[in-house]
Amino acid sequence: MIRIMKLGSVPNEQIFARTDTSRDVATTVKTIIEDVKKRGDKALFEYTAKFDGAVLSSLEVSPEEFEEAWLECGAEFTGILEGAAENIRLFHSLQKREGFKTVNAQGAVVGQKIVPVEKAGLYVPGGTAAYPSTVLMDSIPAKIAGCGEVIIATPPGRNGKIPAAILAAAKIAGVDRVFKIGGAQAIAAMAFGTETVPKTDKIVGPGNAFVAEAKRQVFGAVSIDMIAGPSEILIVADGKSRASWVAADMLSQAEHDRMASAVLVTDSEELAEAVSLELERQIPLLERADIARASIDSNGKIIVAADIWEAVAVANEIAPEHLELSVDDPYTYLAKVKNAGSVFLGRYCPEALGDYFAGPNHTLPTGGTARFSSALSVDDFVKKIQFIEYDEKSLAKCAAKVNEFAKKEGLTGHGRSVMIRAEESGAVE
Repeated sequence: MIRIMKLGSVPNEQIFARTDTSRDVATTVKTIIEDVKKRGDKALFEYTAKFDGAVLSSLEVSPEEFEEAWLECGAEFTGILEGAAENIRLFHSLQKREGFKTVNAQGAVVGQKIVPVEKAGLYVPGGTAAYPSTVLMDSIPAKIAGCGEVIIATPPGRNGKIPAAILAAAKIAGVDRVFKIGGAQAIAAMAFGTETVPKTDKIVGPGNAFVAEAKRQVFGAVSIDMIAGPSEILIVADGKSRASWVAADMLSQAEHDRMASAVLVTDSEELAEAVSLELERQIPLLERADIARASIDSNGKIIVAADIWEAVAVANEIAPEHLELSVDDPYTYLAKVKNAGSVFLGRYCPEALGDYFAGPNHTLPTGGTARFSSALSVDDFVKKIQFIEYDEKSLAKCAAKVNEFAKKEGLTGHGRSVMIRAEESGAVE
């Protein structure tokens, strides 16, 4: 059963304790990465057979497999995917930025150009669930950014196939290639390239502990979005909220993973007790009840605060991946939210809307990293390249100042590179 704690009555260490997701996988992951770098496709085939139980004849999904998947999904579901994709494109198209060019005080031209990364690699988890939503959320921003090639790596089932919904989503999003590889070996392949898998410039997407560690280890050879951990939800709810709705929202994240975290912060002891009872009633109704039960019992908590303002302060300290504000006038409290991946406003906005359909991205910072990082966006797939142009007149206005600056840093060669131009061209003020 979930724990109920009252602020001020239990130590803050218990209130703000985080789920321990650490696993000693670094050595295993390093071995896999080095093996893929050395043996390429051969290593990928072997790891896919070992870890996924699939003996493949080809690592890449064929056009025929795409067509088969599209027909298998049917018009109704592909229509739903297309509706979700439309909302995601609308939201992310507004993130696209343009470069700029301006003139500084000395009359020099300075500016910035926006350039997409050439190749983007997207990891889509497999295992106990299929995630076509992740395909849309990760690939559509990359396409809007203008990436030249967008590829997906995702583990196959034992039959050697990728779930039809994933391939249908990839087709709708305009993904260029899909590969049947998962785990650390997939990250290694996209980071360093093999005979079949192209080397990418950026790798994004969630995954298990092995995937997260692989992303950590390949960073530097390739860019990554973030090190994602288990899913989290924190609900700030007042006494007017329905216990059944709050409990259902908590379980929507608890069913993801035994390590997932579901937290309620409320100013109502009555709601706290009612939600605890509702969780017990609803858990047995879930198909993934065993997973939800483990998550709620191990990582779930209900925190009773003095008022909703204090509840929001608790949320800021925890910095959750998903934050629901189940209160009257949620925008009043939104103004005080400083740390959260994505915020869901009001009583009719469950987090699941953001997972699938609303449009904002669902690849979000976890483990408190919302204190300093943001949701996946178009910005993750572009580079900002600066440019500078000085002519004789603008150089003359600052040459002596730059030279003096360089002297203070002990780098007289820097200063000399400016002064030699100014002196020999007579461009000194």
